[in-house]
Amino acid sequence: MIKGAEIFVDAMSEQTAAAASREKIQFDEAFTLHHRTVFRTARSVVQDAGLAEDVTQEVFLRLYHNMDSILDEEMLRPWLIRVAINVARNTLRTKFRANTRDENYVKENEEHGVFSVETDFEQREQLSEVNRALNKVKEPLRSCLILKQQGLSYKEIAESLSLNETSIGQFVARGRKEFARFYGKLGRDVQ
Repeated sequence: MIKGAEIFVDAMSEQTAAAASREKIQFDEAFTLHHRTVFRTARSVVQDAGLAEDVTQEVFLRLYHNMDSILDEEMLRPWLIRVAINVARNTLRTKFRANTRDENYVKENEEHGVFSVETDFEQREQLSEVNRALNKVKEPLRSCLILKQQGLSYKEIAESLSLNETSIGQFVARGRKEFARFYGKLGRDVQ
C-alpha cells in the first residue's frame, strides 16, 4: 500500500508540474504574440515610449497573476488591450513625465546622427499638431480610431472598449472625419 501511495503521489506531482509548465508556455506565447499590440496601445495613450514600456510590463504582470481567470483564448487580446488602456490612463493621472520624454527624444536623434534644429522643430510641430487634433476628437471616437489604426478588428475594439460591435464602424468613420476637420483647422491657423 505504501508503494501504491508513492506511485500516486509521483503521478500527481508530474501532473502538477506538467500543468505548471503549460501555464508558463501559455504566458510566454501570450507575451510573444501580444507584446507589440499592448505596447502600441499603451504608447497611443501615453505618447511616450519609455512610459509605454512601463505600462506594458504592468499589463503582463497582471496577466501573469490572472492567467487562471482568462478561459477563452479569443478573449485574451481584448482583455490585454482593455487592461493596457486602463493602466495607461491611470499612469497618466498619477505621473507627469515631461523631462523623461524630452530626454528620450534627444537620445533617439543623437543615436541616428540626424539632429538639426530645423528638422527637430518641424517634427515636434507636426507631432504636436497631430496630438492636438487627436485630443479634440471626442471619446469613444478617439479610442476607436486609434485601435482601428493599430489593426484591430471591430469585434476586438468593441470588446476592448465595452461597446456595441455594430456601432464601431460609425465611431471610426466619425473619428476620422473629426480628426481631418481638426487637423485641417490647425494647419490653416498656423499658416
